[in-house]
Amino acid sequence: MPPRRHQEDRSPSQVDVARLAGVSTQTVSRVVSGQDNVRPDTARRVLAAVEELGYRVHAAAASLASGRTRVLGVIVVSTDRYSSAALGVGIQQVAAANGYTVTTAAVADHASTEAFLEAFDRLERQGAEGIILGVPVELDSPAMRARTERTPATRSERSSLDDDAPLAVDQRAIARLAVEHLLDLGHATVWHVSGDDYWIETQHRIEAWEQTLRDRGIAPPPLIPADWTPESGYRAGRTIAAIPDVTAVFVSSDEMAFGLIRALHEAGRSVPDDVSVVSVDDIALAAYASPALTTVRQPFEDMGRAAALRVIAKIEGHDAIGEIPSTDPQLVVRSSTAPPSTAR
Repeated sequence: MPPRRHQEDRSPSQVDVARLAGVSTQTVSRVVSGQDNVRPDTARRVLAAVEELGYRVHAAAASLASGRTRVLGVIVVSTDRYSSAALGVGIQQVAAANGYTVTTAAVADHASTEAFLEAFDRLERQGAEGIILGVPVELDSPAMRARTERTPATRSERSSLDDDAPLAVDQRAIARLAVEHLLDLGHATVWHVSGDDYWIETQHRIEAWEQTLRDRGIAPPPLIPADWTPESGYRAGRTIAAIPDVTAVFVSSDEMAFGLIRALHEAGRSVPDDVSVVSVDDIALAAYASPALTTVRQPFEDMGRAAALRVIAKIEGHDAIGEIPSTDPQLVVRSSTAPPSTAR
C-alpha cells in the first residue's frame, strides 16, 4: 500500500508516527534512534507506522536529540587510482549497514604532514565521531598521535601508527609472491618497476623484491622507478625493451603494466614469450588485457570494510561489530607469465 498523503502535503512528523502507532513521541524517538529499551511489539508498530507514512529522520535533529552525529570521516589522497575508489566502496557499505554516513577530506598527492593534520581537524569540525586514515603514507608524528588519541581512528594501510592492525595488506608479501612466482618459473632474475616513492607501499615492495632475490643468491638488477601512471609504465617498458637479457619484470601496479606491455609490443618483444610480467592490484581490466595480466590481488573493498568495522567498534566501545574480512594478498596467475624461452 502506498504511503498516506499527509494533510497539506507536509512531511510526516514524529507526532504523526506516534498517533498512528498509538505510542508517545518519546517512544518513537527511541525506536528511530536505535535504542533497545523498547518492547519488540511496540518497536514493530512504530516501524510499521514509519514505513506507512514515509517518515524520514532528519539527521541534524537526530544529532541534537542524541548528542551523536553517526558520521565517519575518511582522509584520502586526491588521486584517480582505482584503489582509492574501491576502498571507499567498502567503507560506505559498512557505514550504511551500521547507521553511519561518511564524509571525506581529500589532500593533494605529495601533501605535507600539515595538510593531513588540517584534514583531520576539518573532519572533526564536521562532527566525525571516528576517522579512517585511508592514506598509505607515513603520518607518525606527535601532532597526529594527539589527534588519534582524542578521536577514534584507524588506518587502512599498515604504518607505525597502527603496527598490529590485522586489516592492512602486507606489501612485502605482495612483492614476495610476485618475485617467487617468476623465479619458480625458471627466470634467472627479476627486474622491478617501482611506484611513486612518496608512498610507503613502494618502499616495502622494493625491500622485499631485493631480499627475495638475495635469499635465492641473486644480486638485484637496477631498479626502474616510475610513478603509478600508465605513461611511466610505458617509459619503463622502453627501457626494458632496450635490455636484451631481461626475461621477467615485477611491475608495481596493473596500470603501469598496461603501459609497459604496450612499449614491449612496439619494440617487438612478446609477452610472455620474451618477457614475463607480474603486476599488482587486480583491477577489473587486468583480466581483459592482452595478454591477461598475472597480478597480485589487493582486496581494496575488504580493506575499506575492515577499517570501517574497526573504527565503529572503537566508537561504540567494544571489540568488534562484525567479522573482520581477510586482507591477505593473492597471486592470480593469467597469461602474462611463462617459463623463459630457453627453458621451453
